[in-house]
This record gives sequence, structure tokens and C-alpha cells, in this order.
Amino acid sequence: MPSGMLLSPPSLIYKICPEALWREAERAGVFAGAPIDLADGYIHFSTGAQARETAARHFAGQAGLLLIAVDPTRLGDRLRYEPSRGGALFPHLYAMLDPKQARWIAPLPLGAAGHLFPEDIR
Repeated sequence: MPSGMLLSPPSLIYKICPEALWREAERAGVFAGAPIDLADGYIHFSTGAQARETAARHFAGQAGLLLIAVDPTRLGDRLRYEPSRGGALFPHLYAMLDPKQARWIAPLPLGAAGHLFPEDIR
């Protein structure tokens, strides 16, 4: 198996993004990433199992976010799973993303104990 690939990729991966940045990408027809993505050279995604911790670590207390679901099989070899937090493999996209590739987009509201994810995100 080539490096950066998974035997069984998740059915969806997720990008947590400020709504204003995503809406700008929709108007432009391309999402180049958030400032951290641009600095790192790839767009950071999370699996369902990783998304809550990503929100808690990198978006704590931040309102106005969207949860964007993308089918990883449509991203081809531009998507790599690479070690990050604690050695876990995280999906990184080494390309810009066409906003039309979003399977669905949902608000990620902020509750008293953190962000409120859709129940089926695990």
C-alpha cells in the first residue's frame, strides 16, 4: 500500500471553516484554505472520529463556523492521510478544493460545552 493511503478510507471527511471564508470560496469557485492551510501547504480535514477534537483544539469558543462534508474518494491522489496529533492519520488535501465537491454543509453552532455536531458524525 502506498504511503499516505488507507486500506478503508472513511465515507466522508470534514472541514471546519468560518462561514464567511467558505461563502467567499463559493463565490470564487475555489477554496484555497484557511490561513493555517495556506501556511502548511495543504487543506486540513478530519475524519468523523477526529472532528470534535479538532473543533475543541483549534476552534474553541469560535462561533460562525460551518462543517463541510466531502467524499474523499473524489479527491484522488491529492488527498493523503498523514500522521498528526498523537500519530493519528489525518486527511490532508494537497490541492485547492472546488466548493461544489462538498457533499453537504451544515452550521456548527457553539453550545455551552463546545460545538454541537450532527449526531451521525462519529
